[in-house]
Amino acid sequence: MKTIALSLLIAMAVVFAVAFALQAQFPWLQYIRAAAEGGMVGALADWFAVTALFRYPMGIKIPHTAIIPRRKDQIGTALSSFVEDNFLSADVVRAKLDSADIARKAGAWLATPAGAERVAREGAAVVRGAFTVLNDDDVQTVIEGLVRKHLLTPPWGPPLGRLAERVFEAGHHHRLVDLLVDRAAEWVAGNYSIVTRVVTDRSPSWVPNFANELVGDKVYIELSKFVAAVQADQNHQVRKSIDKYLTDLARDLQFEPAMIARAENLKGQILGDPEVRDLARRTWTTIKHALLDAVNDPHSELYQRFTTAVRDFGARLVAEDELAGKVNAWIGDAAGYIVATYRSDIAGVIEDTIARWDAEETSQKIELQVGRDLQYIRLNGTIVGALAGILIYAVAHAVFGG
Repeated sequence: MKTIALSLLIAMAVVFAVAFALQAQFPWLQYIRAAAEGGMVGALADWFAVTALFRYPMGIKIPHTAIIPRRKDQIGTALSSFVEDNFLSADVVRAKLDSADIARKAGAWLATPAGAERVAREGAAVVRGAFTVLNDDDVQTVIEGLVRKHLLTPPWGPPLGRLAERVFEAGHHHRLVDLLVDRAAEWVAGNYSIVTRVVTDRSPSWVPNFANELVGDKVYIELSKFVAAVQADQNHQVRKSIDKYLTDLARDLQFEPAMIARAENLKGQILGDPEVRDLARRTWTTIKHALLDAVNDPHSELYQRFTTAVRDFGARLVAEDELAGKVNAWIGDAAGYIVATYRSDIAGVIEDTIARWDAEETSQKIELQVGRDLQYIRLNGTIVGALAGILIYAVAHAVFGG
C-alpha cells in the first residue's frame, strides 16, 4: 500500500512536470497542471500526517511528530483509564451478566453427559494437583495440631458427662442393658456345669459330694430365677441400680474433681504423643488414598455420584426459575464486587503491559495493524487534492482570468 500511494504521488509529479512544460502551447494543460499540483500537495500533506504518527518524517525531529513512540506510556495510561471508566463499571458488568443469563446457559451445558464428565475430570485434576502440591508431613502436622487443640486440650470429663446424662435421661441405654441381661440369661442357661463346679470348688473339703451337688443345683436354680426376673421386669431393682449408677457417673464426670482427673488420666493413656502422631498419619493416609483412588477411577462410586450431582444441578438450573435467578444474582454480585474493588488493578494491567513494550516495536506493530487504512488516507488525499486543485484553478480562472 505504501508503494501504491508513492506511485500515485510520482505519477502526479510526472503529470505536473509535463503539463507545466507544455501549458504554453496547450492552454488546457493548465487545468491538468493544477490538478496534479493539488494532488501532490494532498499526497505530501497526508504522507506527513501519517508518518508523524509513527516516526520522525525523514528523521527530522519536528515537534509533535513520532507521536506513538514518544507518548506510548501516556497512551497506555489513557487507554487504561478509558477502559476503567467505561467498561469496568459494576453496573455495566452486572447488566451484561443479567442479560446473558449465565446460569441457564451453564445449566444446559452441565446437564449434558459431556459437560458433567468434563467438570468431573477437571475436578479430579484439581484434587490430584492439590495432593501433589501438599506435603504429607505438613498436612500431618496440621491434623495433629487440630487433634491436640480440639480433642486433647479440652477436658473430656464434663462434655462426656453431659452427653451421657442426656443419653441416660432419654433411656437410650436401656437397650444395651437388655442386651447384657439377655446375654447373661443365655450364658446361665448354657453353663450349668460351670456354675455347679464353682460351688463345689469353693465348698470345704469335708462336705460330702451329694451335698455339694444339692447346693450347686440350688445355686444354679436361684441364679436362673434371678436373671429371668431381671430380664422380665423393666422396673427390677437391679435395673434401677444400674440407672442410678450411670446417672451418678455422668454427674461425677461433670462436677467431681476426682472423676474428672481420672477421665483426663484415661485420655492421656489412650492418646499420648505417639498415638496422636500415628492417628494423624493414618487419618491423612486414609483420606489421601481414598480420594485418589476415587478420582482416578471413572467407575468409582464417588466419581459417579459427583457426575450425577453435576448433571442434576445443571437440570435444576434450566428448569427452576428461582434457582437460576439466585445463581445469576450471585454471579452478578460477585462480578460487581470484583470490578468495584479491583477495577484499577484490572485496568492497570493494560497500562503496565504497554509500559513494558519497546517504543519502536510498539509503533511498528500498530502501524502493521492499521497501516493499510492509513495508506488509503494518502491515496484519498492525493485524489481529493487533485480535485480541489482543479476546482480552485477553474474558479480562479473564471473569476480573474478575464
